Amino acid sequence: MRILVTGATGYIGKRIIPLLLEQGHTVVCAVRGKLRTERKYSEEENLHVIEADFLKPETLSNIPKDIDAAYYLIHSMSNSVDQFHQMEEDCAINFKNYIETTNAKQVIYLSGITNDTKLSKHLLSRKNVETTLQSKHYALTVFKAGIIVGSGSASFEIIRDLVEKLPVMVAPKWLNTKTQPIGVRDVLTFLIRGLGNQKLYNTSHDIFGPEVMTYKQMLLKFAEARKLKRYILTVPVMTPKLSSYWLYFVTSTSYKLAASLVNSMGIEIIGEKSNINQLLDVTPMSYKQAVALAFVKIEGNDIISSWKDALINSRFKKRASTQYLKVPKHGCFTDIKERKVKDEQRTLEKIWAIGGENGWYYGTFLWKIRGFLDKLVGGIGLRRGRTNKTKIKTGDALDFWRVLLADKEEQRLILFAEMKLPGEAWLEFRVAKGKVYQRATFRPRGLAGRLYWYSVLPFHGFIFKGMINKLANA
Repeated sequence: MRILVTGATGYIGKRIIPLLLEQGHTVVCAVRGKLRTERKYSEEENLHVIEADFLKPETLSNIPKDIDAAYYLIHSMSNSVDQFHQMEEDCAINFKNYIETTNAKQVIYLSGITNDTKLSKHLLSRKNVETTLQSKHYALTVFKAGIIVGSGSASFEIIRDLVEKLPVMVAPKWLNTKTQPIGVRDVLTFLIRGLGNQKLYNTSHDIFGPEVMTYKQMLLKFAEARKLKRYILTVPVMTPKLSSYWLYFVTSTSYKLAASLVNSMGIEIIGEKSNINQLLDVTPMSYKQAVALAFVKIEGNDIISSWKDALINSRFKKRASTQYLKVPKHGCFTDIKERKVKDEQRTLEKIWAIGGENGWYYGTFLWKIRGFLDKLVGGIGLRRGRTNKTKIKTGDALDFWRVLLADKEEQRLILFAEMKLPGEAWLEFRVAKGKVYQRATFRPRGLAGRLYWYSVLPFHGFIFKGMINKLANA
């Protein structure tokens, strides 16, 4: 079958593509910018990447008409708290209108469980998208999942941050809300086995794990799995806004995502039983099993995708195309350095491992201070780290940078700053002809931008010098 996958660079999208290819399907990936896709995608014979933005109907003509089915995996949870509802509806309408002109017989949509009488704005939006996607031209199959547990998932990483950083937690009362977590492997199994299954045409099913748990129980069971002693005290006085800031400062999540999660975490997410497990021969694993499998991936440095992959801010969206890949020169401040290297391959490997737990090789404590200051003014800080300790791909989050280009054949890495800045910043590394080249570029915005550059210039002098020396001597 020829399958369209939307949200192809997101958490579920990245994981379902290789599974579809393994089954012999031809996969068409719809992405906003081809720069965000991995180089290996271009090497797959049955994988085709096309650029399409579902908020811009005029770009959808790039999607081939001869598709047999489509996965709708587009979510806007990390976007503007005020505008996400309209954005999700617009995406769904544009998707439906175009898919109705193709040969697609089935659309599979991954949504959230929406059985509570009082739903958050995000769960209401998921429900609205389901209604919007219904069509007389194709069959709609909807899987509604609870909290997804897996390496790199937003909920898993937030729980991991809380448990591993805080021996004692004074937490909001929503920690007593009940939910039914499900392992990411089970979610993928449902999505794959539902493809082409006519018994599931125009049906909707809740998918969930075997246990009903509170968020507090999830934290404590996670701590138990990690052999950590943790104490949790819930208080009734923490407002949603305070709860959002609590998650924002303690975990690696963005404030927008934290606010979205807090709004949803006050809602019970309990699935309605159906025959879907028997129909698709799936026996969902326990929460403990899902956590254990997630750590197999983490400890093996083999995380396939992360919630951070899809969190592209508006500035990076504009640069997710080839016209923005060229680092600007005019009207910019630059810090350019070069050094002879002892071993090109070792230097390249060190560049590819920069950031995250590995640090920035020189003055890492100053990078941490810069990340803390960024967090204070509403930025993302350094807590995002990196998905993989040694591998890096175009589109990855790397501390408070986004990877614009990661090309090992060209021996070139370009990062774009996503911290709060009065301007735009790039950091580029290149290895060639026995030398390593390092260039920091800042394009200021107004007087504030220029004052910012001169204020940090003294620190750049020894930080960038120390960093390139470490790279050269790898």
